Amino acid sequence: MNAELEKIFKLRLDKFRDLLAQKNLDAFVLFVFEGFNTENCHYISGFRGSSAAIIINSNEAVLVTDGRYLTQVKEQALSEYKIIVQSELPLAKFVINYLRDLNLKNIGYEAEKISHKLFESAFNNNNFNWVDAGDLILNLRRSKDIYEINAIKKAARIGREAYGKVLNSIKLNIFEISESEFDVRLFSEIKRMGAERGWAGHDFIVASGLNSAKCHARSTQKKFESGDIVTVDYGAMINGYMSDITRNFSVKKFKDNQVSEINNILLKAHKAAAEALRPGISGKDVDTIARKIIEDAGYGKYFMHGLGHGLGLEIHEAPRLSQSSSDILQAGDVVTIEPGIYIEGWGGMRIEDDYLITESGSECLTINDNQAINII
Repeated sequence: MNAELEKIFKLRLDKFRDLLAQKNLDAFVLFVFEGFNTENCHYISGFRGSSAAIIINSNEAVLVTDGRYLTQVKEQALSEYKIIVQSELPLAKFVINYLRDLNLKNIGYEAEKISHKLFESAFNNNNFNWVDAGDLILNLRRSKDIYEINAIKKAARIGREAYGKVLNSIKLNIFEISESEFDVRLFSEIKRMGAERGWAGHDFIVASGLNSAKCHARSTQKKFESGDIVTVDYGAMINGYMSDITRNFSVKKFKDNQVSEINNILLKAHKAAAEALRPGISGKDVDTIARKIIEDAGYGKYFMHGLGHGLGLEIHEAPRLSQSSSDILQAGDVVTIEPGIYIEGWGGMRIEDDYLITESGSECLTINDNQAINII
């Protein structure tokens, strides 16, 4: 880890220790099992291995992993961490023994990240006072620092440019291209341009024709046909941080006048919601702004999901922008705006960009200069 990153991760660790003190917790433990929960481990330590445990108290920060990561952990982890490489004991048992030696009492952990079986076997049979403190790191993760913002911006730039290149490459033989082929080409181009990969844990959405009426369609072997609307929901990953973009194109022609009508409604709803983004507004109110425009145009029942979500190390994280959200936006949040209209038997469209909430409003990180539906 270079000196610049050392400062960033040290500041995160210091903030986290302040939160532990406010909660009267003597320590906090975090586990990564087979890649599950790598995001929180990465955020608080820098380490991105698939197996780890972290112990943090006021005096030390400990990172436990196994021999597979002997070199990687030294390269990635904040230097303040005491690195323990061992494989003699299961992670949970090692951590319990370590905590006993420290003679600590009130221990925070992440209830959502621990299986019931593990809790019963390793956590429930000792003298510690276990406190669910799973929200502490998640709350810190909401406010993106400059390192995170730059990573998302780069992921957005690569995603946009890769999408444009793939569109240009298929123009001459578009009727030979399937949804899956487009998906593979886009993923490959994103990696070729320097991204680590596309999304973590999610496939891209490339949905054409009637498939585009499915909000979360999976790419199939269906080939593009004249008049198809094609919705492409995709992104890139840089340093673990992801972009999330949705664009639409039509194959050779618009199949009817409704294509332009719906596209214009979505553009209007997207713009109005984006202009309302600022610290202090609720996720529900932003959703309502876009939803009312779509409802007033007669398409309310075809907008079937929330307007947006936070993103960063995970493609879906806090805060949420929906009718059920109680989140209040704050400076440092990165959120998507993605109104959509989906009509069974006709097709659908969605327009999505990523926005950083600033002190005075918002900044579009994906540069929304190509939202209008293209004819390819």
